[in-house]
Amino acid sequence: MSRYLVVAEMKDGAFRNVSYEAVAAAKKVDSGAEVTALAVGDSTEGADALLHHGADKVLTVTNDKLRDYTPEAWTQVLMAAIEQEDPDGIVMGHTAIGRDITPKIASRLGSGLVSDVVDIEEDAVFIRPIYSGKAFEKVKVNEGKTFFTIRPNNIPTLEKDTGRSGSVEELQVDIKDLQTVIKDVVKNTTSGVDLSEASIIVAGGRGLKGEENFKILDELAGVLNGAVGASRGACDAEYCDYALQIGQTGKVVTPDLYIAVGISGAIQHVAGMSNSKVIVAINKDPEAEIFQIADYGIVGDLFDIVPKLTEEFKKAVVS
Repeated sequence: MSRYLVVAEMKDGAFRNVSYEAVAAAKKVDSGAEVTALAVGDSTEGADALLHHGADKVLTVTNDKLRDYTPEAWTQVLMAAIEQEDPDGIVMGHTAIGRDITPKIASRLGSGLVSDVVDIEEDAVFIRPIYSGKAFEKVKVNEGKTFFTIRPNNIPTLEKDTGRSGSVEELQVDIKDLQTVIKDVVKNTTSGVDLSEASIIVAGGRGLKGEENFKILDELAGVLNGAVGASRGACDAEYCDYALQIGQTGKVVTPDLYIAVGISGAIQHVAGMSNSKVIVAINKDPEAEIFQIADYGIVGDLFDIVPKLTEEFKKAVVS
């Protein structure tokens, strides 16, 4: 039986959904694998949730120095967990933390790393996008640890079973010699649904013509329980914060529904959202490139169309 270590992430006191997806990914590689989830933070309450989503065991590391992410502290914790568990494979979300920490761990282990996995085929064949999502490659790990990260919203979680049980153990790690200490975190992002894990995203571009007009996207996203994103053009024009940027130099997202409002469809933006399951484009220019990848296109003035959509969705939600 193979053994996998899943590195779980927490946000605002709860485990991110990608942590549960990582557990499912480990089971998809080997359905009979023993999966240990590693919970890291200044508080790891609710660790049972990882057991309910398929983990067989949970290791917790609780320390005030882990309140905010620093690569030095997390490296010490992950290396201690790997040394104790000696897993055959390691899985983590392809998040900001995952993208930062996994290459460091792979280097220390002398291991390969398969990043940004979107699917797993039989015989542990990993599929990942390349060339800004224009093509996909298949990767097979032939020796060493199977170390990979998964893109959020691509591998379904296992069915939650609150009846599942397993051990929850505290791992003692002496975190020391930190060169970086986080004093404060200033969040320049909107409240609500996490953009990288949202199942519905309403994104705006330069066509919105101003910061004040993003409120119509907020209203539509609110009705749909979705998140608001933006193109780099909108961010450069200071219509919104760069925390909302989607694209090659921003966040890469894979929601069930992506509504592109006033976005032309530049290749840099498309690289960050082209794998969305359903794409709806709203643009007054019938020749806009975004229509080339859209499943549904609406040609017209977004300032007329979006409020009408919002009202219709409100009726549908109420009914």
